[in-house]
Amino acid sequence: MSDLFVSRERAENDLLAAAAYLGERIRSSDGRAEAMNVVVPIYLSRGEVDLAAELANSLADPYSRDKLLTLVAEKCAEIDDVEYAQQLADAVEDHGLRSQAYERIALARAGNGDAAGALEIAETMAHPGFVIAAVAAKQSENGDDASARSSLETIDFPTARVSAVQHIASTLVASDRRDESAEWLASGVESALEIEHDEEKIRALCEIGSLYVDAKRNDKAVETFVTARELTERLDNTLRDFFLGNCALGFLSAGSPELADQTLDLITDKTQMASALVGFARESFKKGETVEAIDVLEEAYAILRSQHERETRDSKSRNRLLSVIAIQFAGFGKTERAMEIAEENIDADERISALSQIAQILTRQNEDDLARQAINMIADDTDRIFAVLAISDEKKSLGDTAQAIVLLDEAADLAKMIPQPASRSSVLTVIASRYAGYGMEEKVREASVENLRVISNIRDESSQAAAIAQLAEVYGSMNLELNDPESTLLHDMMRHILS
Repeated sequence: MSDLFVSRERAENDLLAAAAYLGERIRSSDGRAEAMNVVVPIYLSRGEVDLAAELANSLADPYSRDKLLTLVAEKCAEIDDVEYAQQLADAVEDHGLRSQAYERIALARAGNGDAAGALEIAETMAHPGFVIAAVAAKQSENGDDASARSSLETIDFPTARVSAVQHIASTLVASDRRDESAEWLASGVESALEIEHDEEKIRALCEIGSLYVDAKRNDKAVETFVTARELTERLDNTLRDFFLGNCALGFLSAGSPELADQTLDLITDKTQMASALVGFARESFKKGETVEAIDVLEEAYAILRSQHERETRDSKSRNRLLSVIAIQFAGFGKTERAMEIAEENIDADERISALSQIAQILTRQNEDDLARQAINMIADDTDRIFAVLAISDEKKSLGDTAQAIVLLDEAADLAKMIPQPASRSSVLTVIASRYAGYGMEEKVREASVENLRVISNIRDESSQAAAIAQLAEVYGSMNLELNDPESTLLHDMMRHILS
């Protein structure tokens, strides 16, 4: 085994050190990598880049090692330790990941306003487009549009130019500088048309069209979506209907319902047709046309239900859309219909997700009894607890802190019913983090002491190390030191690990 970097003494007094200590001593290279994939990013968030680098470099699995070294290099660049960042990037063995590490360093320097440093790295790269784009975006953000345009002119890769233009345009819209945004978007259309790959070109045009809508230039938005639709009609693959749906929604948001309806008629896949109609329903609801919105949503549901199995190109997408329709019915105030549709979903994960989100919507609508009804339809204990936590968060966002804490306490009680140690630990960590958000130190420690007992029973070492690391994040968020009960449990756990 390679050198070890965390002592037992340190591990017995610090949760994250304990996780690293355990992770270092895992014999399986895959298991060790799995643990360090959780531990190293947390050390980085604390600014401990040297130890993070040592732990990353100690991994036997080359991909995990290079991936984590890339993260450390990026962090070093963000805190302006560029020399160390470049040393770490040089240590990355995989050619592709090394290039990615240098790109991330350059992007970090651009984000810090060091255009010269970013461009210096860009000159060494085979594909510097996105780095130069980041520099241009920062220059525009600083009010130097002339330099930004000059930078963009040096980019050969049109996708990178489009990416920069979109970032600049959206920033200008947020600053209420819509005319300037529209000027940038015009150049973005020119660059998008240079993109070689048709699907990528159409996607870029649709995104630019949406930005034109945000800039209140519906005329230009319609023009852009017309171009995107013309290109889409030439496609002969499964993405054709997806992009037609995007164009239809684009026309509708740009105030051209006739073009929207015409484009919708071109769609043949029922899942994509139903998906577009969900968007149409949302637009109607925004305008206050609730009856129309519900009717259109019913139409979307009927079309999706009519799709025969042999017609279904992607059953996962179909089930996800069914979940979206159920959630949207709840948003439109049709609770019974929402739960009925959610319950019929054959995909268990989508069914649970829909019921949980329906409960959150009902909580926002002050329909607590109905929200509880939706939660009670979730059979799995762990999933049901996470749903309770979600509505607790909703209560907090509504300013009802007292009820939010009551629900949090309920989740803590329900956690005792979870038999699997790893799942129970995960839930307890989330609960502790929520208590931390309220500054409730006693509750945090209570949940964490129970959690440490549970973690000690996790048999998989990598899962055990990851669970301790995740709990360490909670303690770090409140700057908590271990007290006697927690230290005793940690000491006992460490004694069972071979040095």
